[in-house]
Amino acid sequence: MPGRVGVMRHTVEVSDSLPPRPVYGQPGPYLAPPSMNPFGVPPAPEPVMPWAKAILVTVVVFLVAGVVGGWAWQQFSPLAQYTVDEQGGALGEEQMTRVFGPDGTFTAIGFVTAFLLGGALFWWLRNYGPWSVAVVVLGACLGSGVSWGVGMLLGHDPLNPRLEAAKPGDLVAAPLELHTWTPAVAWLVGAALAAAVIAAVTWRAEDATGSKPVASEGHPPVH
Repeated sequence: MPGRVGVMRHTVEVSDSLPPRPVYGQPGPYLAPPSMNPFGVPPAPEPVMPWAKAILVTVVVFLVAGVVGGWAWQQFSPLAQYTVDEQGGALGEEQMTRVFGPDGTFTAIGFVTAFLLGGALFWWLRNYGPWSVAVVVLGACLGSGVSWGVGMLLGHDPLNPRLEAAKPGDLVAAPLELHTWTPAVAWLVGAALAAAVIAAVTWRAEDATGSKPVASEGHPPVH
C-alpha cells in the first residue's frame, strides 16, 4: 500500500507539470486578421448637396444655355427670301426649300445643347436617383422656352409691313419662327436621352461591382 500511494503521488506530480490539454468543443476568442483588402471597407458616402442648390444651379445653367441658344438660332437660321413684285411677295422653288430652315436649326441647337448639359448635370446630381432626371428634364424645358423667346425677340419681324414697304425686285427675308412645336421638344429629348444613357452605364457598372448607389439608401435632404 505505501508503494502504490507513492506511485500515485508521482503520477499526480507529473500530470501537474504537463501543460493543460485543450478542451475541444469550446471555441476560443476569434481575432479578426488585419484587413489588407480595401474592398472589404465600405465606401464613404458622398456628400449630397441641398435640394435648393441643385435646383438653382440647374435653372441657371439652362437659363444661360437658352439665351445663347436663342441668339444662335437667330444668327444661323437660313431664312427664305421673298421676291417682291407688283402683286406682293412670292417664293421661288429654291426658296421654298428654306421655309423650314429655322425649325431644323432650332432642333439641332436644342438637341445638342440639352444632350451635353443634361448629361453633365445628371452625372453631377446622380446621387439623387430618379429625382435628378426630373430636375434635368424640367431644366431642359425651361431652356427650350427661353431659347424660343430670345430668338423671337431678336429675329421675328412681321412680314406684311416689310413687303408693303419694299419695292418690286427687292428680297425680303421671311420672319424667324417655328412652323410647328415639334422642334421645341428637342431640348427635352436630348436631356432625357443623355440621362438614360448615363444611368444605364452607371447602373450596369454598379451591378458588376456589387455596390449600391448612395441615393438608394434614402432620399436626399430637402432644405
